[in-house]
Amino acid sequence: MSFSTTPAVLVLEDGRTFHGSAYGHIGETTGEAVFVTAMSGYQETLTDPSYHRQIIIQAAPHIGNTGVNRTDDESAQIWAAGYVVRDASRISSNWRSEGDLADWLTESGIVGISDVDTRALTRHLRDKGAMRVGIFSGPAAEAPGSELLARVQASPQMAGANLVDEVSITEPRLIPARGEKRFSVAAVDLGIKSMTPERLSERGIDVHLLPSTISFEEIRALGVDGVFFSNGPGDPATADDQVELLRAVLDARIPFFGICFGNQLLGRALGFGTYKLPFGHRGINVPVMDRTTEKVEITSQNHGFAVDAPLTGETTAPHKADYGRVTVSHVCLNDDVVEGLACLDIPAFSVQFHPEAAAGPHDSSYLFDRFVDLMSASQADSAAQA
Repeated sequence: MSFSTTPAVLVLEDGRTFHGSAYGHIGETTGEAVFVTAMSGYQETLTDPSYHRQIIIQAAPHIGNTGVNRTDDESAQIWAAGYVVRDASRISSNWRSEGDLADWLTESGIVGISDVDTRALTRHLRDKGAMRVGIFSGPAAEAPGSELLARVQASPQMAGANLVDEVSITEPRLIPARGEKRFSVAAVDLGIKSMTPERLSERGIDVHLLPSTISFEEIRALGVDGVFFSNGPGDPATADDQVELLRAVLDARIPFFGICFGNQLLGRALGFGTYKLPFGHRGINVPVMDRTTEKVEITSQNHGFAVDAPLTGETTAPHKADYGRVTVSHVCLNDDVVEGLACLDIPAFSVQFHPEAAAGPHDSSYLFDRFVDLMSASQADSAAQA
């Protein structure tokens, strides 16, 4: 790649400004500023649909050294609104590399900035909280600072943003089971990553990947053994249609498993609230305790919202429907955020983190087996009642 010396500027909505060099496409972009603590997996991060309308700040200082390849993409495109790094690698060297990160950003129209003190930027966001940000490079960076700040402050907020329909597929498709088929699952795409259906498929599951607008009647017609809700972007408080769909699934006692956004929607379906975290959890090194086993797992996470549920003991689901007892199954050891929900009287559970974790770690992959066990138990109960 040719190393850029084009000036660029990053402007936060509170007025703090960082100067650097253009990285990727020349132009301007705005979004929510979020920092990622992962030291690897930048390609998987950029192609995660959960980062839609967010500008990613890489806390790790050296980015791009292993290049990019099409195999590691988590979706068909880069979803991040912009990209911020400290030291952009001048060369990429890896036996799997098919191209350079900076060239890929340019080809994809992603505006980025390098030579920024990302440690100072991350510490600022940890102190002040997530906020809107703009990156301006080339001619756009020459505008007065007051004008750039006004553009940032006029951009949309993440709170109240309904984004799942923007990232979901529009037509159903089937990912067939590997080997002998054991179950079939309806996976509702709210911003799903490509590795998730693979983790289900390798366990003998036919995965019906479905749009976010799918109806319960259409799911019922598929005759599936379970329903899965994926990760996704935006504010879970706006996803009323998907919450009503999930309540229909729970009412029918179809086994359910949700991750990330799906965890937040299970919380809402059960009658709990959700809230925006100060700066979220984003990285592949977040410690979580599974209260079922009392083991601590290092998890992959990407979320700015969380479920507001009691951390200790059993709670009766607040919703008027009879969903019975619920417990918080997983908790973050950094800040006591709810990281999982387990229903004790209906076949449903969820986690806030990403057990598929294409870029690692793989501590939590057992959760897909737990979903298989839930479907097996449901089938056994149905046979016993027949």
